[in-house]
Amino acid sequence: MFSFQTASTTMQAISNFRKHLRMVGSRRVKVQTFAERRAKSFSRSWSDPTPMKPDSLHDSRDSGDLQASSGTLDEVVCDDVDWEEEEEMERQACEGDFIPPKIMLISSKVPKAEYVPNIIRRDDPSIIPILYDHEHATFDDILEEIEKKLSAYRKGCKIWNMLIFCQGGPGHLYLLKNKVATFAKVEKEEDMSNFWRRLSRMMSLLNPEPNLIHIMGCYVLGNANGEKLFHNLKRLMRPYTIEFKSPLELSAQGKEMIETYFDFRLFRLWKTRQHSKLHDYDELL
Repeated sequence: MFSFQTASTTMQAISNFRKHLRMVGSRRVKVQTFAERRAKSFSRSWSDPTPMKPDSLHDSRDSGDLQASSGTLDEVVCDDVDWEEEEEMERQACEGDFIPPKIMLISSKVPKAEYVPNIIRRDDPSIIPILYDHEHATFDDILEEIEKKLSAYRKGCKIWNMLIFCQGGPGHLYLLKNKVATFAKVEKEEDMSNFWRRLSRMMSLLNPEPNLIHIMGCYVLGNANGEKLFHNLKRLMRPYTIEFKSPLELSAQGKEMIETYFDFRLFRLWKTRQHSKLHDYDELL
């Protein structure tokens, strides 16, 4: 048995995470002049998902191939996992004073994303922010960083709750440059489907409730394709039990989500300044 109490060593570890947070994938960024950065900032649009052929979502032949290939991959993943061994390893990692980690993925595409780690709940050391470079990071970069942060938090532990803070819209997530997650693409694009499969291996086997992934920064459930996207993601991540939620921030469920990860007062302050050009933003926080 293990208890979920705040450990001083965990508090110190998470404090260090937040002090020395770096942007994942930013090592590939080349030096740009101020003029280049300004030109890019004016021309960039958050809603520039990769174009899709009109018939790509309705090709029954491709759909059949996808179902067959997905089934094969599911079998491979299942056969490769020793569930009892993994569960026992996680159980040992959770012994003593332990708070299940909450991973927070923050896309640099979110306006004022660099300030998000500053508005996280300060009374919850289990929240682990990971800021990644939308333009240059890869899925492998993100997964490697999650593994590294989990190991530093408590070797062998797994994710119980996760927040993905990125841009997108009804029926899609804009995860990385030229990588838009839709209900069709998460199955059709191998690197994207592998990302969700590998992410599932980092989710808890001990959690008595479904492991929860919150989506924030966009309202994925704005149309029927959002439900299809979540359905396909849950299927890709089987046999791990995952629940996806994407509530409106102004709803009661949205407020609950915000308060799970953020200091609500600071979050509201950040939102009011999110599109501001003020230079004293640091002082506000």
